Amino acid sequence: MQKSVLPSGNGSGKGNNGSAGPPPRADHMLIAEMVAPGSRVLDVGCGDGALLDLLDRTKNVDGRGVELSRERVNACVARGLSVIQGDADRDLADYPDQAFDYAILSLTIQATREPKTVLENLLRIGRHAIVSFPNFGHWLVRTQLLFTGRMPMTDNLPEPWWRTLDAHLCTIKDFVDLAALVNAEVEEAVAFNSSGQRLPIKRSLSLQNLLGEKAVFLLRRKG
Repeated sequence: MQKSVLPSGNGSGKGNNGSAGPPPRADHMLIAEMVAPGSRVLDVGCGDGALLDLLDRTKNVDGRGVELSRERVNACVARGLSVIQGDADRDLADYPDQAFDYAILSLTIQATREPKTVLENLLRIGRHAIVSFPNFGHWLVRTQLLFTGRMPMTDNLPEPWWRTLDAHLCTIKDFVDLAALVNAEVEEAVAFNSSGQRLPIKRSLSLQNLLGEKAVFLLRRKG
């Protein structure tokens, strides 16, 4: 029998302190545009709960979160957010099929041990999956690697290789290949710069891969 992993909460998943926080992260704003109002949402690797709070305020979602760090879980719960401690690599298998409208993984897939398995679980748990990630194919990353012969460090990849948790960095092209491998349909894909500005590129995957600093993909399982 599957154990229950759906945390109980106040329904909205929103804190009640009413205090103004920092401006939303660029990928969070783009993710919010992809989520339908009133949806049931699971945010995997939810961190401090900023995305859950944004989705509640702007889309009135029924939000739940999973976060590895106990300290961050406690901080989310203190804000009134419905978040439990869990590991994307281990615990997603316990969630029932189609339990959410959207299963979201923002700037986290590159830090998982088994990205393919994690993505397959997202597509199983949610009717849609939304994934954002830093693009290792960006021109600045390529240039640093070419001319220095060392692992690049940029605003989007600020940690040295020996400190970063990003064990599975990928390019936009790599992620498109992974989506095809797990039988996922790309419903929408957005490449953007560090300030959240969308690239004026619609059909050129190569240009998105070259110029996009980060990307957000909206996926669903084919069939």
